[in-house]
Amino acid sequence: MVLLSALLVGLVFGAGIAVSGMANPAKVLNFFDIAGAWDPSLAFVMGGALLVAYPGYRLVLRRPAPVLALRFHLPERRDIDAGLVGGSALFGLGWGLSGFCPGGAIPAIGLIRPEPVLFTATMAAGIAMVKIGQ
Repeated sequence: MVLLSALLVGLVFGAGIAVSGMANPAKVLNFFDIAGAWDPSLAFVMGGALLVAYPGYRLVLRRPAPVLALRFHLPERRDIDAGLVGGSALFGLGWGLSGFCPGGAIPAIGLIRPEPVLFTATMAAGIAMVKIGQ
């Protein structure tokens, strides 16, 4: 049941990414091009996500445990360290240069284009290198 619910949540998320146009790297890159062909729609997508997520988290976290797990798996650390800042910077640079983030690249693989496949493969390689180095 847990895997089925994860699959359904992933499908809904991927559909939302696709419907909002966030699987299209040009749309994302145009958001960052404030001096050129600026497209503010990414801000509306993010704002809409916050409008849904904030009250959703507030409501769900009132429960003693998730429906399909024994406990919530929330971050235990709250400090800001060099790894967090560096990882965030790398994420932002990669997103700004390629127009893809993991949430948009994986659904974009279904578009049968080489760019999201290449992005996802290099992302997986980077994750593997970090895991090996730990």
